Formats: sequence, structure tokens, C-alpha cells
Amino acid sequence: MAKTLIAFFSRADENHFGGSMRYVDVGNTEIAVGKIRELIDADVFKIEMVKPYSKTYKGCIDEARADLRAKARPELVSMPESIDPYDTVILAYPNYWGTMPMAVFTFLENFDFTGKTILPLCTHEGSGMGASERDIRSVCRGVKVQNGLPIRGSNVEESKPQIEIWLRSNGLI
Repeated sequence: MAKTLIAFFSRADENHFGGSMRYVDVGNTEIAVGKIRELIDADVFKIEMVKPYSKTYKGCIDEARADLRAKARPELVSMPESIDPYDTVILAYPNYWGTMPMAVFTFLENFDFTGKTILPLCTHEGSGMGASERDIRSVCRGVKVQNGLPIRGSNVEESKPQIEIWLRSNGLI
């Protein structure tokens, strides 16, 4: 039977919601992952940086922009031992400056995704998927990247029907 891994990066603390800021205990991407887990059986891996971004939104986006410009590969707290058992990887992340957080690049560059399928899910507040699907293809040679699911972060609580349709269309339900 095919196995699925959900690998995700999410950030709590101060976040942007439709033009205003508020502190949250659980990031939007992690909320979306919780909805996926209600619908399918999958292993989960949280991509976490050794040195997390600032707790303030402004500090976080400034640090994320500096990492993007430097093409940084932040050190991660841990890595899965292997992704060999998985046929499909749901890769979930927020849109940072038009792509994935650089920690997601660190994760992707540590594995061979040849022959696997990646389903990208991106939370955002108006930027959609950005260039992240293209960036996944450029980093992960030999992978099949399905059309991603952009979810507006301020609507993530109501996203389960949208996620269910997306998972069904990709043969996971």
C-alpha cells in the first residue's frame, strides 16, 4: 500500500490576517495539516529551524527576506531518517516572499525525490502559490509535482472541504 508523508513548515506567534496582525498559538499551515490528518492516514514531519524566525511578524519577514536573498539553508532541528518508504509527500508551507521558506529548501535538498509525487499546499494572505511549485521542480529532479493547493491563511479554519476535494482529485481519498 502506498504511504504518504506530510512534511510541513508552520509558524505561530504574530501573523498577518487579512490586513491586521494577531498572535496565534498554532500557525495556519499547521492548522491545514490537522485538517488533512482528519481525512487521510499519513506520517507527519514538522520542519523546524534550529534558530527560529522572530516572534514578531515584521522581524520574521525581514529575516525570511534576508535568508531568501542569501539563498540560506537554515539548519533544521531534525530530519526524517529516510523518505524511501513514501510514494507521496504532501509538502505544506506558508508563502514567504513568493516561494517557500528557506527551511523547506533545506529539507528538500536532503533527499532524493526521484519517482515520488509531491503535493504542495501553501498558506498565504493573497500571494497564492507564488513560484513555489516551480521551485520544488527545480530542487527535486525526477519528482512529479501535482498542482498545489493555495489556502488563504485567514480562511484556514474553513478549508476542510477544499482540502478534501484536493486530496480526492489526487487519489488520496
